[in-house]
Amino acid sequence: MTMDLFDFHFLSLLVINLIAVLVLMRGIYYRYSTNRDSLLGLTMFGMGVFLVAHLLHDIEMSMGFAFGLFAVFSMLRYRTESIPIRDMTYLFLVIVIALITAVVPAAPLEILLVDMLICLLARLAETRLLAPRTYNKRVIYEKIENIKPENHHQLIADLRGRTGLDIYRFEIEDIDLLKDIASLRVFYHEVAQVQEQAASAKVRNSDAAITLGKTVSKES
Repeated sequence: MTMDLFDFHFLSLLVINLIAVLVLMRGIYYRYSTNRDSLLGLTMFGMGVFLVAHLLHDIEMSMGFAFGLFAVFSMLRYRTESIPIRDMTYLFLVIVIALITAVVPAAPLEILLVDMLICLLARLAETRLLAPRTYNKRVIYEKIENIKPENHHQLIADLRGRTGLDIYRFEIEDIDLLKDIASLRVFYHEVAQVQEQAASAKVRNSDAAITLGKTVSKES
C-alpha cells in the first residue's frame, strides 16, 4: 500500500515545523550561543525527527524494527561527545516540536500556536525573569591566605575591587603551595559584564581619540 507524500497536509506541517525550529534555534538559541555547529546539528535533528515521525506514525511497525530504530538513535547518542545541559534542553525542545507537529491530530494553525508557545517559554527562560544571567572566569590568585574559609569574604571583596566585576561566589580549582597561588573560578552577574564591556569600549574610543589627536598634531 502506498500513500501520497507531498500532499497539502504534509507540506503545511513541514513548513510549520521548519518555522518553529528556526524560531527556536536561530531566533532564541543562537541569540545567546554563537555555536554554529550546534545550531546546524539541532536544526537538522528537528527536521529529521519530524520526517521520520510523520512518515512512520501510520505504519504498523514490528517490535524488532522499533527496537532497531531505538538502537540506531542510541548508538548515535553514545558515540558522540558530551554536550552541555543547555544544548540538551534545546535538543529536547526540537524533538518535542517535531513530534507535536508530526503526530498530533489537530489543525495546522493550532499546531503552529502550540509550537510558538514552546518557543515563547524558551525565550522567557532565557531572560532574567527566571534567573539573572551569570558569567564565570578562571583567575590565578596570589593572596593564598585568603583561601581559608574564615577569609572568603575578604577574598571576594579583594577580587571585586581589583576586577570591577560583581563577583558573588567562587570555587577553588587548584592550590599550589610551592608558588603560593590558587586557581579560582569566579562567578559574576550580567550587569557587571555589560558595564565591563561599556568601560572597555570607552577606553578603546579614548585611545583612538588620543591617537587621532597626536596624528593631527604631527601633520599640522
